[in-house]
Amino acid sequence: MLPLSDLLIVVAISLVCSLVVGGLGLVVLWVARRSSMLVQVLVVVATSIVSVVAGITAVAQAMYVSVHDLTVVWWIAGVSAAVSIVVAAVLGHAFTRNSARLRSMARALGAGERLDAASAPARSAELAGLADELASTSLRLAQARDEVATLDASRRELVAWIAHDLRTPLAGLRAMAEALEDGLAADPPRFHRQMSAQVDHLSAMVDDLFELSKIQSGTLSLSMEPVSIYDLVSDVVAELGAVAEARSIRLREASSGELTVVGDPRELSRVIGNLLINAIQHSPAGSEITVSACHDGDGHVVLTVEDEGGGIPESDLSKIFQAGWRASPSRAPGERDGISGGAGLGLAIVHGIVEAHFGQISVQNVPGGCRFDVRLPAHASVAA
Repeated sequence: MLPLSDLLIVVAISLVCSLVVGGLGLVVLWVARRSSMLVQVLVVVATSIVSVVAGITAVAQAMYVSVHDLTVVWWIAGVSAAVSIVVAAVLGHAFTRNSARLRSMARALGAGERLDAASAPARSAELAGLADELASTSLRLAQARDEVATLDASRRELVAWIAHDLRTPLAGLRAMAEALEDGLAADPPRFHRQMSAQVDHLSAMVDDLFELSKIQSGTLSLSMEPVSIYDLVSDVVAELGAVAEARSIRLREASSGELTVVGDPRELSRVIGNLLINAIQHSPAGSEITVSACHDGDGHVVLTVEDEGGGIPESDLSKIFQAGWRASPSRAPGERDGISGGAGLGLAIVHGIVEAHFGQISVQNVPGGCRFDVRLPAHASVAA
C-alpha cells in the first residue's frame, strides 16, 4: 500500500500541474473568447488532457519511474488524447452546426418569415426547446401580421366606401344648390325637401362614424338601467313600420311575456333599429320579418331578428360584423325607400354596443333567410 507521505506528494504534484495548466487554458480561452464554440470546446478538452499528462509525467519523474515505463505512459496518454480531440471536434462541430441553424432561424424570424419547427436542430433538449420556441413565436408573429394586414385593408376599404358615400349626397346638394341659385329649379319646395333628406342622410352617416369611433376607442358611455325589451321593440317597430310597409314587408313582434334587461335604452334601441334596417334592406317584397325575445333560463334574455332575405354566404358569416363589410350590391351606397345604404357600419355598431353591455351577438342562416340573436344579461328580478 502506498505510504501516506508518498500519496500526499503525488496529490501535491498533480494539483500544481493541474493549476498551472488550467490557468494557461483559461488564458487561451480568454484570448479565443470571440472564436467559435468548436475552438473553445477543443481548448477545454486539450487543457484537460495536457493537465493529466503533465501530472503523470511530473509524478513519474519524482518517483524515478524508468524511461521505458514513462514512454509507455506517454503513448497511452497520446492515443487517448488524440481520440478525445477527435470526439470533441465531432461533437463541437455538431453543436456549432446546430447553433448556426438557430442563428438562421432567428434571422428568418427577424425578416418576417414563418418558421417550421420540424426543420430545426434537435440534438439536445435545450436546442430543441429553443427551436420550438422560435417556431412558436414565428407563428404568433405571422398571425399578428395577418390580423394587422386584414385590419389595415378593412380600414382602407372603409375609408374608400365612406368617401364614396359622402361624395354622393354632397354632389347632389351642390347640384340642387346651384340650380336654386341660378333660378333653374322648376319646383323649389321639392328641391328643398330633397336637400333636407340629403342632409339627414349625411347626419346619419356622421353619427354612425362618431358612434363607431367611441366603440373602438372604448369611450362609449352607457347609462345603465332596467329596460323593457317589449317597449324597445314596440317603439322601433312603430318607427320603421312605414318604411317596411312601403316595401310591402311585414314586421311581426313575438315576445314571450315581460322581459327586462339592464342597459342603455338609447343604445339598445339603436341595436334593434340597425338589425331591422339591415333586415328590411335585404328582404324581398311580400316577406316577413320577425322580432322576438325570450328568457334562456340562464340569466339572459335573447332578442331575435329573423328575415326571409335568402341568407348570407357561409364565407361571409365571419365578416359580417366588420366595419364597412358589404356582402352584396344591396349594400352599395344609395337610398331605397327611405333607407340609406349607409357605409356598412350598422352591424359593426350593433356588435360593439352588445359587447359593451356584456352580451353576445351571433348570426346564422335559416331556411329562406338569416337570424340574428342578441343575448343580454337579464335584470336581477327577471333572472331570479
